[in-house]
Amino acid sequence: MTAAQDTPAPGIRDGLDLRIQSYIERGAAPAEPDDSEFGQLALDLFAYQYDHNPAYRRFCRSRRAEPGRLTSWEQIPPVPLAAFKELTLACEPPEKAAAIFMTSGSTNPGQRGRNHHPHLHLYDASLRAGFAQYFLPDRERIPLLVLNARPQEQPHSSLAYFFGRLVDFFGAPGSAYFMDKNDLQWRSVAAALQEAEATGEPVALLGTSFAYVHLLDAFEKEGLSFRLPKGSRLLDTGGFKGRSREVSAEDLRDQFRRRLGIPDPWCVNYYGMTEISTQYYDTTLRDSLQRIHNQPRHKVAPAWTRIRVVDPESGASAAPGQKGLIVHYDLANRGSCLAVLAEDIGYLTPPGIPQQDDTQGFVLLGRAEGTEARGCSIALDEILAANRD
Repeated sequence: MTAAQDTPAPGIRDGLDLRIQSYIERGAAPAEPDDSEFGQLALDLFAYQYDHNPAYRRFCRSRRAEPGRLTSWEQIPPVPLAAFKELTLACEPPEKAAAIFMTSGSTNPGQRGRNHHPHLHLYDASLRAGFAQYFLPDRERIPLLVLNARPQEQPHSSLAYFFGRLVDFFGAPGSAYFMDKNDLQWRSVAAALQEAEATGEPVALLGTSFAYVHLLDAFEKEGLSFRLPKGSRLLDTGGFKGRSREVSAEDLRDQFRRRLGIPDPWCVNYYGMTEISTQYYDTTLRDSLQRIHNQPRHKVAPAWTRIRVVDPESGASAAPGQKGLIVHYDLANRGSCLAVLAEDIGYLTPPGIPQQDDTQGFVLLGRAEGTEARGCSIALDEILAANRD
């Protein structure tokens, strides 16, 4: 925080929050191409963040991107992901934050990214709408078996908070956590799965990709496998980062099918980050229920977000099908910056690839390397230089 950073006037903040929350609560179905409300909300939120987030304002001024000059949400300058490690990017005094979510620091434990949330109303609205749309479109609640710590054990983890709120909002009796002091309680998971087999009640597993690898390894060692009831499903996220052996997404889903009896479309991967406030889901489960088959397996941006894929050197929008860096525009990320340049590469699903609906999807390819990584470094140098001047 700087001495110049004041608490915004409640009327301005609350009015904007209510407009965004109302927009999110209409549902996560992708917006129509001619939806203009997103653009207006994005420009209004940009103006708010410009006024109240000093580090971001300096960056925007260096690019001559100021409220009144911009005419579309695509012109809002995205903050490079690494800047959340170097700068305080907050619209309200950090000491008044309701939550500060921090990155794991797996690359450098001494330097963790921080995202400040003055409240979590928009974060909650976002997670509820997205989860209901893409993971639980056919029912209101289900027993959630969580392969992660409870939120109170990891108060700065956005992942722990996310899973915890899902249990609050969507968990049926039988929901439980199966991580004890970073030790996966795989025997208890096995007991819960055996009970589901016996009762015929579908369950949902939630966890990180590396937690599943540990679970599957334990089951294989013990010769355990399950045929979970129809309607059971699985959510996974994240990479491995040296925390377990690495397994491709395809191999992991094949093991879920063979070891747990969950069919491929009902294994849903989601993409999220500490520095934003929205999760992006595979559409496969929803597509399966609607008997459509979108290819390739992809994710979609819910209505209150937009995804751009940009050329790492020029920053220009890439054509559908062209690989580039992913830029997030997330209205739920009200407390810091709505536009974030990720260190991930992907592409927008191009027209012509067989799809049975009209939604624009994107395919996540992995972490940026080489030229793409240099694009992120250049953007980081730019925002740090703006804050040194």
